[in-house]
Amino acid sequence: MYLTQGLHRALQRNSGMTALTHVSDSGVRRQTHVQLAGSVARQAAALARRGIARGDRVALLAPNSDQLVRAILACWWLGAVACPLNVRWSTPELAHALQDSEASLLLVDDSLLTLAPAGETPLLRLGALEEEAAAMEPLADTRTGGDALAAILYTGGTTGRSKGVMLSHANFWTASMTRGAELNNAPDSVSLLVAPLFHVAGLGRLVGQLIVGGSCVTMAQFRPAAVIEAIAEHRIGDIIVVPSMLQSLLDDPSFTAERVRSLTRIAFGAAPMPPDLLDRALAAWPHAEFFQAYGLTETAGAVCINLPANHRPEARALGRLNAVGRAGLGAEIIVADESGRELPRGEVGEILARGPMVMQGYWRNPEATAAALRDGWLRTGDAGRMLDDGYLFIVDRLKDMIISGGENVYCAEVEAALRSHPQVRQAAVIGVPDVRWGEAVHAAVVLAGEGAATADELRAWCRERLAGYKCPRGVSFMRELPLSAAGKVLKNVLRERVQA
Repeated sequence: MYLTQGLHRALQRNSGMTALTHVSDSGVRRQTHVQLAGSVARQAAALARRGIARGDRVALLAPNSDQLVRAILACWWLGAVACPLNVRWSTPELAHALQDSEASLLLVDDSLLTLAPAGETPLLRLGALEEEAAAMEPLADTRTGGDALAAILYTGGTTGRSKGVMLSHANFWTASMTRGAELNNAPDSVSLLVAPLFHVAGLGRLVGQLIVGGSCVTMAQFRPAAVIEAIAEHRIGDIIVVPSMLQSLLDDPSFTAERVRSLTRIAFGAAPMPPDLLDRALAAWPHAEFFQAYGLTETAGAVCINLPANHRPEARALGRLNAVGRAGLGAEIIVADESGRELPRGEVGEILARGPMVMQGYWRNPEATAAALRDGWLRTGDAGRMLDDGYLFIVDRLKDMIISGGENVYCAEVEAALRSHPQVRQAAVIGVPDVRWGEAVHAAVVLAGEGAATADELRAWCRERLAGYKCPRGVSFMRELPLSAAGKVLKNVLRERVQA
């Protein structure tokens, strides 16, 4: 159960098959499995010569690329811990992660050298590492695995300082098995890695492809026209998106169903999928499997999958479209009260998860670890309800819940009502301080196209669909919402903008 195992298996089965392709404006680079394994073994040797040993943390600051993939694999080959950092962070945020992780080395892409913090952590360009490695003798794989740390992934930092999530080889392996048990991952599949590898969705998808010996295509950033071209050129079969990315693909002038017909599996998450957008996508890809995945950085990937059958129009009457699915293989999930006691089906409480995919804890943060892991259960911080058939529905993030006049207001419910307005493209709801009610519901709205809806119109729209206390008292109109690299609304940034 070590994360380089799939590469060894691929060498036996399909050594000449393309393992890794990088697509950029300057061209295309390809490597077969045998070429990839050789590069990784030599990079591991180069890291070892620089003093990196088993258990050492190696930070990586780079957009998605074949270079980044090789460097991560070299860390695992050597037994080191990969710490991919968010390329959208500021220099002080990066400095915090370097100091917190006690990284022995920072590997940096040339495009991000000016962002890299100056400090005690030695810095090496990714390109320089590859140049050094070219002259090295390959190092034998240490086959480090099991409970040994594979990665420290820093959470998005939507509240306070980011925490380093400790994920082992076994955590990643199990999460991939959980996904694969629900939806078979074919060894000849081609997956587009455009979701950042510093997030668990991207890194977990890489692991899944490694395990089965599949092929990966990397792109540094999501640009709709370039993604459409890559799908057509490289016969990409699966992709992970958030709904806004899917909408951007469908809206792009270069989009045609013929160009993207190779896509047979489209996973989405991080935000609700509007039914009208799903209908557009189903019409464009009538043969594709659409499914929603629910998981956290702390679970190394998905613990629930809402299967493709539940997204087809003929299944909508079952009411499962907005579910995130049922507990996957190896995962236990309950909805509990504040004491951790399971609630009756249908009641709203906190979602707790347990299983071998759950993190070891937060790096150098025993207080946060103790708060998150109680009696073997991970407290997700998500509010949800579970039906009698085991289907789980997300109600909201508990920290985003608004308490107004003693009533709980779940932001996702208000956001859904706003998004159903024909002139609203995006909506996010937050609580703002209110002298009378404690907190008041406030909506930030991005209008679609030439939309001219007013605040009064949107409040009236909500009053037709929601209880009065749930309706926004204030509305801010924005050109765009602040989003994380994973496509989630940064509500701490939104609060600052609204209150300013």
